[in-house]
Amino acid sequence: MKSLYHLPLLLIVVFALALATSSADSHEDFLDCLSSYHPEESSSISRVIYTERNSSYSAILESSIQNLRFSTPNTPKPLVIVTPLNTSHVQATVHCSKTHGLQVRTRSGGHDFEGLSYVSEVPFVVVDLVHFRSIDVDVENEEAWVQSGAITGELYYRINERATNLTFPGALCHTVGIGGLISGGGYGLLFRKYGLAGDNVIDAQLVDANGRVLDRRSMGEDLFWAIRGGGGGSFGIVLAWKVKLVPIPSTVTVLSVGRTLEQNATQLLHRWQYVAPNLPNDVYSVVSISTMNTTETGTRTVLATFTSVFQGSANELMTLMQERFPELGFVRENFIEMTWIESLMFLTQLQNETSEILLDRNYRNTLLSPSFKAKSDYVRKPMPEIALQGLWSQLLEDVATTASLNIISYGGKMDEIPESALPFPHRKGILYKINYNIGWQEEENSNPRRYINWIRKLYRYMGAFVSKSPREAYINYRDLDIGRNNDDGRTSYKQASVWGRKYFKQNFDRLVYVKSKSDPENFFRHEQSIPPRFH
Repeated sequence: MKSLYHLPLLLIVVFALALATSSADSHEDFLDCLSSYHPEESSSISRVIYTERNSSYSAILESSIQNLRFSTPNTPKPLVIVTPLNTSHVQATVHCSKTHGLQVRTRSGGHDFEGLSYVSEVPFVVVDLVHFRSIDVDVENEEAWVQSGAITGELYYRINERATNLTFPGALCHTVGIGGLISGGGYGLLFRKYGLAGDNVIDAQLVDANGRVLDRRSMGEDLFWAIRGGGGGSFGIVLAWKVKLVPIPSTVTVLSVGRTLEQNATQLLHRWQYVAPNLPNDVYSVVSISTMNTTETGTRTVLATFTSVFQGSANELMTLMQERFPELGFVRENFIEMTWIESLMFLTQLQNETSEILLDRNYRNTLLSPSFKAKSDYVRKPMPEIALQGLWSQLLEDVATTASLNIISYGGKMDEIPESALPFPHRKGILYKINYNIGWQEEENSNPRRYINWIRKLYRYMGAFVSKSPREAYINYRDLDIGRNNDDGRTSYKQASVWGRKYFKQNFDRLVYVKSKSDPENFFRHEQSIPPRFH
C-alpha cells in the first residue's frame, strides 16, 4: 500500500476534506438525533450540549482537566460535550453515538493520568457527569447513594455533616471523581482497615451499550464485579453507587518525619519495607520521596518523608512506633491529633483551609505539576539498599528536580481479601505500591520528551526489584506505555493481554468474558478498555 507521501497533493487534500465532511455530518446527525430521541425533552437536552460553536465549550472541556499535558492546541477535542441532567440524557447520548458511529468517553473528576476520559484519536463525544453529583446519606443503615460525578471531597463532607463517626474508604485527593475511583478499585487512607472503595459498594446504577438502566440485580453479579475494578470506559456508564459507610474514631493521629540522605534516609527506607506492611490495620503508612537543596552547601539531596495516619490517639501511635520503628528517631511533637477530615486535609497540604475546600471540584492539586507523566509498580520482596542508592542517583539528575515517588504500604485487610473478589489482584503478598511522577510547566508541553524519557528510564531500572511475571500496575494510574488497543476497536485478546495482565493478572480472562456478554460490539472502548473476544 502506498503511503500518503506518494499521493498527488490534490488527492491528499480531497482525502482530508472527505474525512472532515464525514465528521461534520456525523456531528450534525448526532445533534439531530439527541433532539429527537425524546422530543418532549429536546429543550432540556439542548441546554447541556456544547460544541465548539458554544462560547462555553472550552471552559467546560478544561474545567476538570488535572493534567495539562492533554490541554494543548494539538490535543484532539470532542465534537460534542454532553453534561446530562437526568438518566434519559445519558441514554440518548449512548443511543445517538452508537447510531452515528461516534465514540463515547465518560468523565467524572478528570484525574485520568492519560486523559482517556476526555481525549480520543477518533471522532468522539464526552459525557461529563458534572451534574450527576447528588449524595444521599443514610446514617441509620450506614449507607449512602452517591452519583458518579461527585468528587470524593463532596462525599466526605456530606457524610461528616450527618455523622462525624462515619466515612467512606475513598481516595486521598478530594477532587477525584467517585466514578473513576471505584471503577479502578480505589485505594485511600482506610484501605488497610476496610479494603478498597470497590470492596465497599453494595449496588450500582448503570446505562449499558443498549441504553438500558441496570442495577445490581438486573446486571448480574459478573457485571457488578467487573465495574468495581475493571477500569472505567469498558462496560457502560455508571450513574450512581450505593456504598457502605465505615466507622472512624473521633481522634486520629498523624506522624510525619522527614529525613535526608545525610540523615540515613536510605537505611530508614530499607527498614520501613519490613515494618510498614506488618503494622496494625489502623495505620496508613506512606513514604514520599523528592529532592531538595541542602542549606549547608546548596547541593541537592534526597528527602524521604515518613508519614503515618493512625485511627487512634497520639499516645497509642507513639507506643506502637517506639516498639516497631524506633530507628526513625521521632519526638512527641511529631505526633499530631486531629479529626478524620483534618487528617485528609493535612496529607494534601490543605491544613490552612476550612473543610469547605472539600467541595471545590475546580481546585488544582498543588501536589502535582501542571503537566506530568506517571507510572506505577507493586513490590513483593524488599529492595536491597544498593537498589535504593541507584534510585537516588537518578532522582538527583538535573531533569528530575520535579520528580517524586510515593511508596504506599499494603498489608492489613488487603492480605485478607482474595485476589478474585474484585478485578483488583494486588492483594496478599504485596508489600507496597510505588507511584512515580515527573512534572513540568505548561509552556513545556510542546516538547516534554526529556521528562518522559527520564521516567521511562527510571521505570526500566526498577524492573529488577519489583513484581514480575507479570510486572503489576495500578489501573487507576493509567500508563499507555505498557500497551494500548487499536483505534478501530478490533484489538485482539492477545494484544490486550500485554497490558491487561499487568493491571488484572488472571482476572483479565474473566473481564474479557464479561465484556463479551455485556458489550459484544465493543461500543464502550478506549486505548486500554477491556476487549470482547472477537470471532
